[in-house]
Amino acid sequence: MKKKLLALLFGTSLVLAACGGGDKDDAAKSEGGTDTTETASAGDAEKVYGQYCAACHNADLSGGVGPELKTVGSRLSKDEIATVLKDGRNAMPGGLIKGEELDAVAEWLAAKK
Repeated sequence: MKKKLLALLFGTSLVLAACGGGDKDDAAKSEGGTDTTETASAGDAEKVYGQYCAACHNADLSGGVGPELKTVGSRLSKDEIATVLKDGRNAMPGGLIKGEELDAVAEWLAAKK
């Protein structure tokens, strides 16, 4: 029983860590400050992947909590990958990546065949 509880708590903490906290932009605006955190440029898809996806899919795309993505381009098109990033799928939350960064990551992953 203790092992199951520990596994449940660990899994929950991983999901919460991947989802992150509140919206930093809103927090900065409500405090009257500016958000000084840096994000990857839209052209650096691998860096964006490392910031938002690697916690569950591993830096080498081998999978972990989430499925492996080494050959995701052979299974899904760029548009299908973009839809998964936007809307989520199964345990993966949607909306972690937006705009040009989403398009760049979808294109980068679609090339993984």
